[in-house]
Amino acid sequence: MVKQIDIEIFRSHRKTVAIEIRPNATVRVRAPFAMKDAEIRKFLKEKEGWILSHLERVEERRNASQNVEKLSMEEIRKLADQALQVIPVKVKHYANLMNLQYGRITIRNQKTRWGSCSGKGNLNFNCLLMLMPDEVVDYVVVHELCHLIEMNHSKAFWLQVEKVLPDYRERRKWLKEHGNEIMRRMYSETDKEIGGGVR
Repeated sequence: MVKQIDIEIFRSHRKTVAIEIRPNATVRVRAPFAMKDAEIRKFLKEKEGWILSHLERVEERRNASQNVEKLSMEEIRKLADQALQVIPVKVKHYANLMNLQYGRITIRNQKTRWGSCSGKGNLNFNCLLMLMPDEVVDYVVVHELCHLIEMNHSKAFWLQVEKVLPDYRERRKWLKEHGNEIMRRMYSETDKEIGGGVR
């Protein structure tokens, strides 16, 4: 199994070993510095069934993505127009709730990110958010606003998210499970500003 599967090993000061199956079918192992290679191989052997089953799911998703209907530019522009009406309202609502100031809001056509926050407080959001449940859009908005407080994904950052959305884990789970499928519908170049911006 080890020879047939692409395996990446990352060592750190963590105390336990963990496995992550990447979207590109790579098996990522996170292990303590003190853990010997032989111990890692043994661990992988013990988890062989779990790894193979998850790799099969990755392959199924890849095959399914080949049949995903791509959005036309006209459809993308309509989503951007909709996002310009919806997202700034949500940003204002949650920013007031969190007592935060922010800069420019931009709607983008992106293949890899749902949102981002610059050091100057400007916020970018993906127009494809309009294909998601309203509560997931709220999660992305709050997520980016929390970066105005914590520009990282530390424990302190997630505590800020939880203050506003106590059930954020459920919303984040939906995004992880369905986000890639929605993202595959984008056909044009990454990171294009197509919806303009507002302050």
